[in-house]
Amino acid sequence: MLKIGVFDSGLGGLTVVQSLAKYVKGAQIFYIADTKNAPYGEKTSQQILQFSLDIAAYFIQKHHIDALIVACNTATSAAIQTLRERYPQLIIIGTEPGVKPAIEQTLTGKIGVLATPATLKGEKYQQLASVLATEKDVTLYEQACPGLVEQIEKGEIDTPKTKKMLEQWLKPMRENDVDSIVLGCTHYPLVGNVIESIMQREINLIHTGDAIARHLLYLAHKKGHENKGKLDIMLYYTEDINQTIVRMLLKNITKIDAIEIGKQKTKG
Repeated sequence: MLKIGVFDSGLGGLTVVQSLAKYVKGAQIFYIADTKNAPYGEKTSQQILQFSLDIAAYFIQKHHIDALIVACNTATSAAIQTLRERYPQLIIIGTEPGVKPAIEQTLTGKIGVLATPATLKGEKYQQLASVLATEKDVTLYEQACPGLVEQIEKGEIDTPKTKKMLEQWLKPMRENDVDSIVLGCTHYPLVGNVIESIMQREINLIHTGDAIARHLLYLAHKKGHENKGKLDIMLYYTEDINQTIVRMLLKNITKIDAIEIGKQKTKG
């Protein structure tokens, strides 16, 4: 069986696991929600790199994974290059804001980007946005969303506080005829309906879960994976999680358990 390690700072990466579950068979998915250190988007690059290295080492030592998916835009920016250098034998796939498909699909040339502060400041995103924006006449409306990940992790998807935060961030996009919004964090698809309601128009919300799943299958097929058989999904967390969100996203989880990674201590 193909063994796949997936991680994020919390439950947002389960939106990527949702996509994997649609495409992948004959595999075991091990997901780590690093809730002990969430949110990554407000940590330093060095901290995020260390969290990522600790988790990758855990996956390899404990589960002997074949593939690693960094289901976090922030961790991808901080750690993907080092992970690939350290583990060249693994399939390693990161998560990047879908600026390219947004540019390909926009009709107005006005594109919104919602992301964590760390993602927007990251060199990887800055290079990507700079290059792509010069290829077509588009305007990017970038918005950092501090605190949104925490709201989602608490299950406050459509509470007045969450709506007020999103209303403030989305107002310039609505007023400037933005027709595509890049969801630059794997948590943000969970508030997609709220975003559409606030925008008051048909909006193209872009996240990259399906593209990640298809790319994984392509790379795994090259290594002999036949994509047949059952799929097991195991979820681990480094501190308490909102299991209501877990069940809302995935109904076919085989196991849920607390774990300790590196020097972290968790409740058993």
